[in-house]
Amino acid sequence: MITETNAVSFRQNLGEMLSQVQYRHDSVVINKDGKPVAALVDARLFERIRRMQQRFDALCQRLEAGFATVPEQQGLAEIDAAVAAERKVARAPAKTQSLAKKR
Repeated sequence: MITETNAVSFRQNLGEMLSQVQYRHDSVVINKDGKPVAALVDARLFERIRRMQQRFDALCQRLEAGFATVPEQQGLAEIDAAVAAERKVARAPAKTQSLAKKR
């Protein structure tokens, strides 16, 4: 479960919220001026998030190194073409279904 609280309430109830996160594996989103600014999460979840971030960063570095010699405009054009092709494929079944309904 995710609980939202403001910074003042969080400070006043820190012990209770730590227990909530530790024992029930809940999360607490801390708002300041009505906007989320931080979250208190279970240490195991945080470790998973950190590992995912490290893997994502490593993947980004590999992609960056693999495309280092490709001019930026060419790379962006290839991305746009790939996105357009995927959108066309994704829309194709919907068009086929709508044509079948008309018949």
